[in-house]
Amino acid sequence: MKNKYTVTRIACFVGFVVQAIINNFLPILFVSIQDNYSLDYERLARLIVINFGVQMIIDPLTPKITKLLGYRATAFLSQFSASLGLVLMGILPNVMTDKYLAICVSAVVYACGSGLMEVILSPMVEILPTENQGGSMCILHSFYCWGQAFTVIVTTVLIGTFGRENWNFIPLIWAVIPFVNAFSFLKVPIIEPSPDQRLASLGELLKRPKFLGFMLMMFCAGASEITMAQWASLFAQRGLGVSKTIGDLAGPCAFALFMAAGRVYYGVNAKKLDFKKSMLILSTLATACYLGVAVTKSAVLSLVFCAVCGLAVSIFWPAIYSQGAVDFRDGGMVMYSVFAMCGDIGCATGPWVLGIAADNLGLKTGFGVTAIFPVAMLICTLLAVKLKKTLQKV
Repeated sequence: MKNKYTVTRIACFVGFVVQAIINNFLPILFVSIQDNYSLDYERLARLIVINFGVQMIIDPLTPKITKLLGYRATAFLSQFSASLGLVLMGILPNVMTDKYLAICVSAVVYACGSGLMEVILSPMVEILPTENQGGSMCILHSFYCWGQAFTVIVTTVLIGTFGRENWNFIPLIWAVIPFVNAFSFLKVPIIEPSPDQRLASLGELLKRPKFLGFMLMMFCAGASEITMAQWASLFAQRGLGVSKTIGDLAGPCAFALFMAAGRVYYGVNAKKLDFKKSMLILSTLATACYLGVAVTKSAVLSLVFCAVCGLAVSIFWPAIYSQGAVDFRDGGMVMYSVFAMCGDIGCATGPWVLGIAADNLGLKTGFGVTAIFPVAMLICTLLAVKLKKTLQKV
């Protein structure tokens, strides 16, 4: 019975790879885009804000869209929209006078698809029969990391093949994966949620202080993860002076591989590991990595800190999702959509803050400024631990 859903899980795994492509291929092209169109750091950062800002808008709309269309059609729409946006990214800059606007329009289209898949894929897997739900969620999210590493490596190879001036061919190639996966969702077996299940409304969830705490943690998770992931490539090249290939492989690619390893380890050992202790240790490590990049003068150490940060932030997003499913059993897709929205706000805010800081204070100092996000995660976790101990004494 469980085996028939293997193809469903594979389609969802590929969906997370697609989301990794959407979120990570463009930053790898930042140097090419900056050289071709003379964009400053803030305008590059604004592209990240647009991507995650649109996802943030789509997140709370996804439960309504899913209620109207069902899981299958929504999953298909998410992949098709991602593919269309990538195709437009390859075409519009060549036909529109305003190249920056062309990139922005394309990003809006594929971000809509990413927003849909971000909310729908996790509950689709959560509802499938399995013995280790928390571990299953981390394994699912690990495919985002494998996808990120895959995106960095392949995009770097394609830049070398086509040349920086012909970067438009790259999104056209990436568009094939979500296009094929869109039609796989029309075939795989899918469990639709029971219409009789009593779920909490958004208003009910927002009245729970613990839920508000989880929302803040998701914001910190998005900012802590994406800021380093999105800026590591450009930082390695502009800030450390290393080549594009070495910068990509030692920066965002190594970051993704460390993050994948952390998620797989947590996924396999989820039943043995304590959520709060794990978050305390890793948020401390993430803070150290951001500050390390800011203060060290060694290019090698800076790249090491970038890579290890992937491990530090690895469980933030999936572990909060899994713990939220345990603590808010009546949360349903509304919970996932709110968590995703908060995470996307963090994803948009963190890189944008670094971009502004980089223009005014320099890239390295920008990483020091954005250390505030893992610090906030650490504070949230400490407050949660203190609250639990207080309640136990009452």
